[in-house]
Amino acid sequence: MTSMPGTVPDLRVRIAVLTYRRPQDIAAVLPLLQEQAASVMDAHTDVDIVVVDNDPDGSAHPIVTGVAAVRPGVTVHYENEKTPGISAARNRALATAGDRDVLAFIDDDERPTPPWLTALLATYRVHRSAAVVGPVISEFEGEPDRWVKAGRLFSRPRMATGTQVDLAATNNLMLDLRQIRALGLAFDSRFGLSGGDDTMFTRELHRGGGVMVWSDEAVVIDVVPQHRSTMRWVMLRALRLGTTWSTVALALGESRRGRARLRVALSGQGLLRVAGGCARALYGAVTRSVFHQARGLRIAARGSGMLLGAWGYEYQEYRRKSSLP
Repeated sequence: MTSMPGTVPDLRVRIAVLTYRRPQDIAAVLPLLQEQAASVMDAHTDVDIVVVDNDPDGSAHPIVTGVAAVRPGVTVHYENEKTPGISAARNRALATAGDRDVLAFIDDDERPTPPWLTALLATYRVHRSAAVVGPVISEFEGEPDRWVKAGRLFSRPRMATGTQVDLAATNNLMLDLRQIRALGLAFDSRFGLSGGDDTMFTRELHRGGGVMVWSDEAVVIDVVPQHRSTMRWVMLRALRLGTTWSTVALALGESRRGRARLRVALSGQGLLRVAGGCARALYGAVTRSVFHQARGLRIAARGSGMLLGAWGYEYQEYRRKSSLP
């Protein structure tokens, strides 16, 4: 049910899903998002969807057009962002939401559970926070590496609805656009190919006084393809997360002297993680615990990333062949 003609809904919602050459994923998630939008629309709530295609060839356009036609009662917008990088696509989603009150991000390789949008909106209406963050649960397309499975390396923490957090990713995030605009926030293009712009964004939001609240019922399922359910991929992701953590921390530094001290502190924290992770992995080897071996190696990889990132190294996880010199 949509808003009555001539009325202005109390809450105008946009769902944003970004995609880059994943035709099967966008074809799978878009109908689910249409169902979510239709389930909450009434005289008080209007919902539409935007697909931001980061492929300069616009490969997702025919898919989006075809899926959108199946449920014409839910408006689906298509935007083609030709600038490479995840931050450019996220900023395009922000820019197109000028007439909206809230913007909910979800990844194209995720699937919202039935309560997802309802729970995000319910939590937002209670707290009127700058952001609402929901949990992500991973499901594997194939059998993961035994180290990944034994180490539970795709498990993420959960907490009670209403708990305040100070950091979030955009794979399940709803933003109050009025508060975002008041703080002048956007996704930093420096992190477009490395990732970490969502870390920068939410840390700036928190530092600016924006409150972020957890909504534990707003679950999305992360569909993990076979090539990501390997120990090698997990280690590289941990390395990247470490480098971007240090890079973001340094970018937030307010003075040259302060950044110099922070660089030393991050190096020390990274070294401690490497040492602690290696010790845990060694303990796992001695006790024949794959759980401790896998967890220890991931900790060490993230510590290595923190150390490298403190001194300028950048691992470009989203680098494309077309962006090579």
